Amino acid sequence: MNIALPIITLVVGLIGGFAIGVFYLRRQMTTMQNDPEMLQKVAKQMGYNLNGKQMQRAQQMLKNNNQPGRAPAAKPKQGRKGR
Repeated sequence: MNIALPIITLVVGLIGGFAIGVFYLRRQMTTMQNDPEMLQKVAKQMGYNLNGKQMQRAQQMLKNNNQPGRAPAAKPKQGRKGR
């Protein structure tokens, strides 16, 4: 009985932390698609320097991929012709 309480607490904490993390990341993605400065900052942290056209494309991709109930579009595989 003494070992059950810490295990239950750990499981509840992990589930709660995951739910809070998902909520936070979704909110950040929504904020980022509406704020070009934040998107530029994240791109610079990843080592990219986006120009105006690239910034618009990135915002459009975020808007398209963040629509609820819609899966991201699959990219076609690049392969050799003749297979």
